[in-house]
Amino acid sequence: MKKLIIIGILFQTFNIFGQERTFQTKANDLIQKSVNENQTIGIVAGFCINGEIKWQEGAGYSDLKNKIAFDTSTITRIASITKPMTAVAIMQLYEQDKLSLDETIQTYLPTFPKKKEGNITIRQLLQHSSGIAGYKNNKEQENETNYANLEDAVTIFKNRDLIASPGEAFNYTTYGYVVLGLIIEKVSGMSYESYLKVNIWDKAQMTNTRIEYFDTVTSNKSMIYHKDSKDRIKEAKQTNLSDRIPGGGVYSTVTDMLRFGDAILNNTLLKETTFKMMTENPLLKTQGNGYGLGWYLYGENPNYGNVYGHNGTQTGASTFLMLLPKQKTTIVVLSNTSGAIQIVTDITIKLFDIAAEAKE
Repeated sequence: MKKLIIIGILFQTFNIFGQERTFQTKANDLIQKSVNENQTIGIVAGFCINGEIKWQEGAGYSDLKNKIAFDTSTITRIASITKPMTAVAIMQLYEQDKLSLDETIQTYLPTFPKKKEGNITIRQLLQHSSGIAGYKNNKEQENETNYANLEDAVTIFKNRDLIASPGEAFNYTTYGYVVLGLIIEKVSGMSYESYLKVNIWDKAQMTNTRIEYFDTVTSNKSMIYHKDSKDRIKEAKQTNLSDRIPGGGVYSTVTDMLRFGDAILNNTLLKETTFKMMTENPLLKTQGNGYGLGWYLYGENPNYGNVYGHNGTQTGASTFLMLLPKQKTTIVVLSNTSGAIQIVTDITIKLFDIAAEAKE
């Protein structure tokens, strides 16, 4: 992931009539511009401060052909911002002394093959230093095979050699989070989906967040689109996410994701000390920002303090979840268009200043 530079953005504060523009107008204009300039087909964004959703709005279409609007109730893929949910689940079990972060994974998954490169721990899975590789090729990345459960999904990669010794370096891998999902099931005695529903989604009042099942029709769910390198957007071929559920197989809404972020910041899901542990920098070799336990570490913004979050990219999704703990602020941007992560990132950063204005 390219280094994300968190900077302040100056905004024009007067419209053509000389009247001061509200923070809502500025925020609305940001997302509408991405649609007008053909950067996204549908997009929704919002921010929450101290438990209160100050602004959320959608623009464009969830279904371009039938002109169905993409709004705050639209259900859409969230891609890799599923990973912080999985990490929170693991850390809840850690808080309950049901697992140890530094035990080998065979403690919980006895049949997982031991690797000649070294033993893998849960901590290493969380921080992407396990050495488990990512998708082998484009066919795997654009998966069309249905896997009945996480046990079956793990068979895709469990017998492959590692690409680095465990703990040596950061190598981003969704497959590592599939292993974490299976550990959640073994330790809790619940399915991954059931565990998250009871212990995360229900606690955070996330009423429209679920696992995406292939060929299952979900009311009010967005179509998926892709923007290529020449900025041409077309409807994308449906992919099957059953190979990556704990790392990117969940759908949600902007409201639910704002509630998730707020539940982290107000310690509804985890103790404050546990979240602090998750956001410590392990100082692994990376090509960009640091990565803790399920969270990217974006450093200290001069105006807003330390910034944590996660982005997501997959077919039909470009997403960002950002937490500003000092400001008690959560920012979320979700789009149904893959290939649009740069515009989604830009909007997320620009919302820092708008959210600060709303807080005043």
